[in-house]
Amino acid sequence: MSFDVVIPTTARESLGRLLDSLTAGSGPRPERIIVVDDRAAASPPAVSARPGVELLRSGGAGPAAARNVGWRAAGAEWVAFLDDDVVPPSDWRARLAEDLDALPARVAGSQGRIRVPLASKRKPTDWERNVHGLEQASWATADMAYRRSAVAEVGGFDERFGRAYREDADLGLRLTEAGLEIRRGRRHVVHPVGPAGRAVSLRLQAGNADDALMRALHGRGWRRRAGAPRGRLPAHGLTTAAGLIAVGAVASGHRRGAAVAAAAWLAATAQFAWARIQPGPRTARELFTMAATSALLPPLAVFHRLRGEARARRALRDRRRPAAVLLDRDGTLVHDVPYNGDPGAVRLMPGARPAVERLREAGLRLAVVSNQSGIGRGLLSHADVQAVNGRIEELIGPLGPWLICPHAPGDRCGCRKPAPGLIVRAAETLGVSPADCIVVGDIGADVLAAHAAGARSVLVPTPRTRPDEVASAPAVADSLEDAVGLILDGGAGAPRAGAAP
Repeated sequence: MSFDVVIPTTARESLGRLLDSLTAGSGPRPERIIVVDDRAAASPPAVSARPGVELLRSGGAGPAAARNVGWRAAGAEWVAFLDDDVVPPSDWRARLAEDLDALPARVAGSQGRIRVPLASKRKPTDWERNVHGLEQASWATADMAYRRSAVAEVGGFDERFGRAYREDADLGLRLTEAGLEIRRGRRHVVHPVGPAGRAVSLRLQAGNADDALMRALHGRGWRRRAGAPRGRLPAHGLTTAAGLIAVGAVASGHRRGAAVAAAAWLAATAQFAWARIQPGPRTARELFTMAATSALLPPLAVFHRLRGEARARRALRDRRRPAAVLLDRDGTLVHDVPYNGDPGAVRLMPGARPAVERLREAGLRLAVVSNQSGIGRGLLSHADVQAVNGRIEELIGPLGPWLICPHAPGDRCGCRKPAPGLIVRAAETLGVSPADCIVVGDIGADVLAAHAAGARSVLVPTPRTRPDEVASAPAVADSLEDAVGLILDGGAGAPRAGAAP
């Protein structure tokens, strides 16, 4: 059993405390501690140089993207995610090792226990109760360890969840829906209640948009399967409707109707405010905050839910049309001539030129990702490969950057497909996320490399494609032209269970 630790951060002061606790503790040491700075690239480093701590950047794309950067850079069997505001006790590493030791292959994740300390001499505030709910949350990535292979199998965290909300539940659902299991471990971390302003409950209502996306992706029963509380959105909808009816009745001169609707709005708002005030400390500050936010919160929740529904419909309609298409060379663009160093032997696959022209016309970025082990075997030179690539572009037009793996299979590099290196490098070169790429290839290694990098894929079988590779591919096309049609129509889907290692 080996593990890496991945910590997304926005450079909160608590990060140093976490790293001190993690590095000073007892138990097996992680192979790597990877801190992913999720702020703008121009920001100063989130952490000063520390032995054994690596710093990567995700450019402010959100916690899901930051975790994807982290686990894709990791190489251990397990990846343990920690939030930057938790405090692991001195024996956390030892307890993690005990939790992970000898777990059967069907177990994809081990969830740590979260302890949220509350004040002992007074009742908790509304914000403190909100944070305290983490103790009962399922699959919270404040302390969550996943098999790296399992996360790769389902494509990693969905970066459409741009906040620290529901991205962990979405991943947990996709893993369990794939037939895998997540167990609760015995280790724990402490999650202190951080400071929050009076408007924190209003800012949290943006999560209603993510709930809309969860329902679109996982169906009506997603809350039950994810262990998520139902929430008050139906009541907020009725309260908001009563308020709108009252305003409309006043504007149209219907005083009696306005009075009835206003009374209904006031009663619902008062009931909601009391439900938040009654269990709390009832200080003057808390009373004022709960009264004010309870009037504003229902319409804000409804607004974000409607916004999320519109976004979810768009997401299902276009099914994440890619920003880039990464094309395999031999067997996909051109007939496969083993270890070909002769430009004169180049022959395009049927329909390759019009297929590539359609991708260009659609405005998609292109790149070629190709294993060329003939270089590593001493059968070809780099110049030979470049000459063949040049001939292909003479026949088909520009194809964007060429990403070549020159290594032999025994070199154990990170770029030879089915490893994800070529896909990740191509995405970086094009300035896009791997999640926004689709890889088109003719064998299972192309599909597996795509999934390991978090990209999608379309398999275009040839006589050398094995039946099991066809059966496990998430999307299959009869020709490169058909593959392009599938991509442009939004039919190239995410990995399905069993499609990746």
